[in-house]
Amino acid sequence: MDPFDNSFMQQFSNSLSCDETGIYHSDFSEEISYPDDGNDLCLEVEDHSFWFRHRNNCIIEMIRNYPPQMKGPIFDIGGGNGYVSKAIMDAGWDAILVEPGLSGAKNAKKRGVSHVVCATSQSAKLKHGTLPAIGVFDVVEHIENDIGFLKHLWELLPPGGMIYLTVPAYQSLWSLEDEDGGHFRRYTLKSLEMKLEQSGFSVKYSTYFFTFLPFIIFLFRTLPYRFNLLKKANNYTRRKNDHSIRQGLHKKILKFIMNLEIIIISKKNKIYHGGSCLISAIKRNK
Repeated sequence: MDPFDNSFMQQFSNSLSCDETGIYHSDFSEEISYPDDGNDLCLEVEDHSFWFRHRNNCIIEMIRNYPPQMKGPIFDIGGGNGYVSKAIMDAGWDAILVEPGLSGAKNAKKRGVSHVVCATSQSAKLKHGTLPAIGVFDVVEHIENDIGFLKHLWELLPPGGMIYLTVPAYQSLWSLEDEDGGHFRRYTLKSLEMKLEQSGFSVKYSTYFFTFLPFIIFLFRTLPYRFNLLKKANNYTRRKNDHSIRQGLHKKILKFIMNLEIIIISKKNKIYHGGSCLISAIKRNK
């Protein structure tokens, strides 16, 4: 795919134009529930974060098991700095990043993502029924009307089009991290499966992952948040600490657990609790 080929993108939208850096822009704009510095903060930690790396590994295993049924790219909607898009490309699929934040779009181009659209899926005016597959990775929790958003994604897919999702798990784990991140809610597998079904999808696979995180999140984020015991720290310091693992036995145990999760997912088996949800679903005709 030629990143400067406007004719290629015209099959998906007539409202995008490519600038001199190879980033596509829309003439329309839309507000999003995401902090202005969110992409830059993520960029500081992504390449060295166990969380981002393991999430990528789980996503890729799921896509391998439930690959797109249509030829063409996977649209990574709300994909930030292109960390997942690049992993999808490295695994052998084409990917198009749709990211409204200009800093995230620029970071994705530097990372090597070929096609980057600086817009939301709505402001990009993507054509209904043209996107072969969609990924929304830790995006849906940022949307107040999540069912409306899922129905919008349903419209963008052709019948048989695949959607891949990750979201944070368990409302009981709500903390300042969710508020600062612009979240509206956290999910259970059951609640997200129900919303996908209501939106016109049939779930192919669902599982939790990050099995070791719920207790850690509850102890170090949720309880301090509930009792107003949080120490002041800038966003970068807090995020960096959250995404690093100390050396020693602690690291070996967590690495063993994450490797085990990858094996379970690769065999299409289910993990019954965890800090995040992972789901693939297919568009059915309503």
